[in-house]
Amino acid sequence: MNKIFNINLGGYPFTIDDDAYIKLDKYLTTIKRHFSSSEGCEDIISDIEIRIAELFNEHLKGQPIVGLREVDKVISVMGTPEEFGATTEESASESHKGPEAKAYGFSTGKRLFRNPDEKIIAGVCSGLSAYFGIAEPVWIRLFFFLLLFTGFSPIIYLVLWIAIPEAKTSGDKLAMKGEKIDVTNIARKVEEEINNLADTITEMTKEFKSKKKV
Repeated sequence: MNKIFNINLGGYPFTIDDDAYIKLDKYLTTIKRHFSSSEGCEDIISDIEIRIAELFNEHLKGQPIVGLREVDKVISVMGTPEEFGATTEESASESHKGPEAKAYGFSTGKRLFRNPDEKIIAGVCSGLSAYFGIAEPVWIRLFFFLLLFTGFSPIIYLVLWIAIPEAKTSGDKLAMKGEKIDVTNIARKVEEEINNLADTITEMTKEFKSKKKV
């Protein structure tokens, strides 16, 4: 009989058996070690844990305990250590599982979110633009502007604002654009956001210095 553990992963409580816990712990330890030198290490790990928790919830469907089977499926979706550039003793035997992610029923299609990175008010228009594959959210904004003449635009926008969740994690932002939500893409997204923030701060500092000289 295996031991069981109660864990908190990405803010969700799970009961997991001994073998599954050991494998999941090794996997997360490998990820932490691989991204330890990244400025966004904590955010990367946090978003990865949230995504793993989502996959567990998606697959368990009322099952009480996370087993080795569920952990193997999550690794096949998130990517083995070799696939994101790390190595472990176990990874060589697992690497063949990557292409089989679809067989486990996990969806990586687009999901509708409000886009906080390109918002004017609440990110509804840019979120709809990403979901429908429209390159520029200006067309969605123009549509809402035209609806102003009917009187329905503010009501529709408000309803969508309430109904559509905001893309908060890197996993949400990847799902919003239909990109695969795995370790590699989550890390890339977090690092891109950190670099963009750094660039914004640099530009603001230059502008401030320039105004100060004038």
